[in-house]
Amino acid sequence: MKNKLRVLRAERRWTQADLGKELGISRNSVNAIENGKYDPSLPLAFRIARLFGKTIEEVFEE
Repeated sequence: MKNKLRVLRAERRWTQADLGKELGISRNSVNAIENGKYDPSLPLAFRIARLFGKTIEEVFEE
């Protein structure tokens, strides 16, 4: 699944570790999501979207 997570994270000047801490997941999980190797669960996708003030559709694409 494509996503805009890397761009949104960069806009806030957060590292992957920073974002992981905000979401309660590991840096490796953030990296896997950004690179499309792992699709987040629906609850995690909602947390990501809320954190950036976006809808899930604005963050994730099919």
